[in-house]
Order: sequence, then C-alpha cells, then structure tokens
Amino acid sequence: MTINFEGKVAIITGAGNGLGRSHALALAERGAKVVINDLGGARDGSGASSEAALDVVKRIEEKGGEAFSHGANVAKFDEVEDMIKQTMDKWGRVDILINNAGILRDKSFTKMNLDDFKLVMDVHLMGSVNCSKAVWDIMREQGYGRILMTTSSSGMYGNFGQSNYGAAKMAVLGLMNTLVIEGAKNNIKVNALAPTAGTRMTEDIMPPEIYNMLTSEAVTAGALALLHEDAPTRTILCAGAGGYASTRLFETEGIFLPADQQSPESILSQWNEISDTSNQKEMMTGAQQSEKFLAKALSSIKK
Repeated sequence: MTINFEGKVAIITGAGNGLGRSHALALAERGAKVVINDLGGARDGSGASSEAALDVVKRIEEKGGEAFSHGANVAKFDEVEDMIKQTMDKWGRVDILINNAGILRDKSFTKMNLDDFKLVMDVHLMGSVNCSKAVWDIMREQGYGRILMTTSSSGMYGNFGQSNYGAAKMAVLGLMNTLVIEGAKNNIKVNALAPTAGTRMTEDIMPPEIYNMLTSEAVTAGALALLHEDAPTRTILCAGAGGYASTRLFETEGIFLPADQQSPESILSQWNEISDTSNQKEMMTGAQQSEKFLAKALSSIKK
C-alpha cells in the first residue's frame, strides 16, 4: 500500500524549520495542499520572521505542489481563526492538522520564572487547543479529519529543567484522549507523536554524531502513518533515529477495601497487590475507572 494525500488540505504549525518543515515537505510530496504556519520566532519564542515559512512554500511550489504561508501565533485564537479562514477561502476544506509549533524556556523549577512557565504552556497546550478548536467544526461537517498532537518523552517520563515543557506535552495527551471520543462519530481521528529528532530545539545539547542520527525524516515517516485515511486513533507513537514504539497508560486491577478498612495503613499494607501489573488494562474513557471500582464495591455487597 502506498500512502498518498491527494486532494487533502493540511495545516502544519511551526513548519518553517525542523520537524514541521519536514512534515510539510513530505505531505506536499505525497499530494497534499499545505499551509505553512510559522511565527518565525527564535527557539525561546522571541521575535518573528516569515523568511523560513516562505522558503518552505517556495520549495513545495518548485516541485509542482500547492502551499501558502501564514504567520499566526498559535497562542492567539484570532490569528489562528484568520489562518483557517484563508485556508477555507483558498481550498474549501481542512483535512489534516499537525500541532507542531513549540518553544523552550528550560530552567530548573526553583529558578523558573512563572511567566516562562505560562508562555510555554500557552504555545504548546493552548496553541494545540486553539488550532484544533478552529478546525473542529469544519472536520465534523465534512465527516473527515486527522489531528496530530506533538507530545514528548519529557512529558510522559519527565526531564530535568523542563517542568513547563513536560506539563504542556502531557496536557496535549489529555486533550487528545477526549477529542478521540468526541470526534469518533464524524471520522475524526486524533493521535500523538513523541519525537526524538535533531532540530534547533536540540542541536546544542547533543554531540554532532548523535545529532546527525536523529533525522527529522525518520520522525516524519511516523507522523504520516498517523495521518492517512486508514490511520489508527488514540495512538501515541514514539519515533527517533529509525526506532518506532508506542506508549500507553495502563491501570492495574487493584483491590477493594470495605469501609472499615479504608485507611492509609490498609492501603500501604496491600501495596504489592495494588501495584501488581499482571492484569493491568488500558482505560478507553474516564468512566471505565469508575465502573471498575463500583463493580468491586457491588461485588463485595453481594458476597
């Protein structure tokens, strides 16, 4: 099977450099019409320039593809709305959204300014919210949509000096989980990509020989697998240096304690049973956890 995106319209945020640029070029090469969104700021979010985005558009057009650039700051909903309006005016639909735009303001939590924490949250989390919200009803009405969040191992597992970035990257998975449920009946699939790539976000923290192994193209291959018509949904795909894996959140079967034993001492005394992973399961909705605990409670009453 050859995956192509003929007739599809894709919006990629942060597409002037790095992974976003790679995603945009690959989608265009496979037939998609592409909106290159990039504020053109520095790695820390300061400044703005349209040069990088225009260069990506030029490369796409030179190969016979269709693209245009838009400098919306994804943290500002009115600017995002303008980008979507221009896309609809030009092409009449939006099939794919890649929430890729991001910045870094790394510091240990004790040294971090709360303004830097909020700014990172605004770009990564609210940027993903704003763009997803702006295309959501379009995708619902056309009965088709593919949305890709960009998460990170820093969010899922933690990384020193990245409490702001990690919090934002874990938050987009919560957004994904609910959008999966709400979008299912309208054929909207929502996934997340956890990349490890050598980009300007990582170039000064890796030795050159390692940096060169972590190509953007390797990650983009994973992104496209999550965006095509037969893509899965609710998948977190980890990709880097040619390696691909998925990660999921599981809950153990756990225990039940009757009312007269519901104490911290009882909980700690059965910690091994609570933590036993032999019968762990992936929860597909938050309600499933409540159903499990209520079933245990009702079962104890019947006994």
